[in-house]
Amino acid sequence: MACLLRVLLRHSAFGASCSERDSVFRLASWAVRNHSTQAAPHFPGMEYQDAIWTLNTLQSNASVLQQARSGQRDPRQQLLSMPGFLERAGLTVEQLDHLNIIHITGTKGKGSTCAFTERILRTYGFRTGFYSSPHLVQVRERIRIDGRPISNELFTKYFWQVYGRLDETKAHGGTMPAYFRFLTILAFHIFLQEKVDLAIIEVGIGGAYDCTNVVRRPWVCGIASLGIDHTQILGDTIEKIAWQKAGIFKPGVPAFTVRQPQEAMAVLRDRAREIQVSVRVRQVGAAAGHQPHVFPSAVAVSAASLSGPGPVPGGVRSAAAGPGGSAPALQRVAGPAALPHLAAEEVWPR
Repeated sequence: MACLLRVLLRHSAFGASCSERDSVFRLASWAVRNHSTQAAPHFPGMEYQDAIWTLNTLQSNASVLQQARSGQRDPRQQLLSMPGFLERAGLTVEQLDHLNIIHITGTKGKGSTCAFTERILRTYGFRTGFYSSPHLVQVRERIRIDGRPISNELFTKYFWQVYGRLDETKAHGGTMPAYFRFLTILAFHIFLQEKVDLAIIEVGIGGAYDCTNVVRRPWVCGIASLGIDHTQILGDTIEKIAWQKAGIFKPGVPAFTVRQPQEAMAVLRDRAREIQVSVRVRQVGAAAGHQPHVFPSAVAVSAASLSGPGPVPGGVRSAAAGPGGSAPALQRVAGPAALPHLAAEEVWPR
């Protein structure tokens, strides 16, 4: 079988394709080593499908996934390795502070909360970045600028910039980041290069040890509705899961959540006190529409973003602070019938 495979690789079109792909990648790696990320050249062979093929080699195999689920791998390692990967990719944790990140986790509705938040803020005139998972058809759906997936050309350009730098530095004892970690690094790189005003980042799994939690100073943090999920990684009770989700809280950074099960709320409150963060709990009325926990979260996070310390387009902050706050933008996004009826907020610690 091995002999047959060697024959096929040498003499078949498949072998020629693989050989050509290897040559292209060697050329790409050389280019990245000898050029800055600002001006990385693009070669005809470095096509979108080549980038996708290479990206898919970073997917974790079944044995690695099983080790993570069985607790044989340290869950903190995913996060602890991120600063090193960022540095090898030509980025720093400090640079992420300039992205004005809105960091959102949860079990149910976190993706929808991110999407509505992005749309509200884009309606107000922000240039938005949005990183989410998973994708439906194409991986570039995970990384969006102004609500649209980045183009094949941009994905290809930035992919080879990041991959080339990481591959080159393997010679010093490094490894390549796994699939999700790589895409997270790629998203940060793209948002910095494309100069977004703010970036909405959806947590992958959990929060405390998720690789997106490398962010030190997000603009706002949000926790959507909690439930039981990914128990082999996050724990088998709502309390354990709430502890993980609250790991995205940062001292002095505004945080929001919605009404959660009593046991989860107690854990979130304890974590807020431990991390020294003020958390606002959005209440929702009975007529809040078909996604009662999504709209309050999106409105709260958007309102906090509009009043935050980052760059705000002219007139936006005063408009958000005026009558109705974020309501006009939400009505344009989802229609008047979907506008949630919000009750008073609860704030803790009191």
